[in-house]
Amino acid sequence: MSLSYILGLLKKFTKHYCPISAKISNFETNKSRLITFSTFFGLNLLQNLTKMSSTGVGVEGGLGKMKFIDIGANLTDDMYSGMYNGSKKHEPDIDKVLSRAWNVGLEKIFITAGNLSDVRNSLKLANTNDRLYTTVGVHPTRCSEFDTEFPTPSEYIQNLKQEFDSNIDKIVALGEFGLDYERTKFCDVETQKKYFRLQLEQLGPYTNLPLFLHCRAAATDLHEILSQNLSSFPRGGVVHSFDGSEEEMKNFVQLGLHIGLNGCSLKTEENCKVVKEIPVERILFETDAPWCGIRPSHFSSSFVKTKFPAVKKNYDENMMYKTRNEPHTILNILEIVAHIKGDMDPADLASKVYENTLKLFS
Repeated sequence: MSLSYILGLLKKFTKHYCPISAKISNFETNKSRLITFSTFFGLNLLQNLTKMSSTGVGVEGGLGKMKFIDIGANLTDDMYSGMYNGSKKHEPDIDKVLSRAWNVGLEKIFITAGNLSDVRNSLKLANTNDRLYTTVGVHPTRCSEFDTEFPTPSEYIQNLKQEFDSNIDKIVALGEFGLDYERTKFCDVETQKKYFRLQLEQLGPYTNLPLFLHCRAAATDLHEILSQNLSSFPRGGVVHSFDGSEEEMKNFVQLGLHIGLNGCSLKTEENCKVVKEIPVERILFETDAPWCGIRPSHFSSSFVKTKFPAVKKNYDENMMYKTRNEPHTILNILEIVAHIKGDMDPADLASKVYENTLKLFS
């Protein structure tokens, strides 16, 4: 890599990301930004600059040694095709999004599916890359499809089984399914409960997969139904995007479940207090991208150490765009949770969560 090429990239980086006062000569002050830039673009930029610098700064023991698995990302969302609220803003850029993910240490990403159509679309994407996997199930806000898509709910279940049978090596969890009492306008409570039970009873034993659970303002009923169907999920599962109380967390953990954390799990001071009490061996990381990013208004935002390059206008394929979340921000989840856990060493926490994920989904 030539010096002129490095300087050109760095100029672009500082324009969009570093303060106006940032100077290449002020190497120590901007060292962390350079590490972020290097990791984000998949370059050995810091190593190259180190050879030209007397500081001797290196990247050993840094981000490159940490490994992640994003247990939930909505990679088939229209935003990754450049569509935002029905308006086309840019060309599809999923390749760039994935490149940024691999460059921060992501080894696998589980694409979240929420109905039969999602399962099929997710499988198409997952089959393009051996590091992508997906789920099979119907989201609570879409469970009315059991009554509308086929003559009987059993036929819908049979189609889900067929997708599982044909793609057994690519489907890692049953879900996303569960209960959502915040959005009952899409599907009423009784219908949600009916088809959550149906999936547990008919898909649980059939697939023998871990559960990928959705829970919004419904922890009591979700826990009750799960408690009544323990034999349907012998491998356990995860309550994804958890934002409930400490008591609710402990009840799920007592069922043998894991707790999935993303930006929506870290919005408030109360959220963070709950996260502090989660046993480390029960924590999993996710982004729920393109949703659930860390916002400046979040209580946890001050714990973020790595600021990724982003633009709100003038789309740049090499940077995050608007408020669209991406899987590589899983690093920020790690940073926040490590801080909440009493300034736990991030590398140690990353290793433990990685092992948790392998144990559950392998």
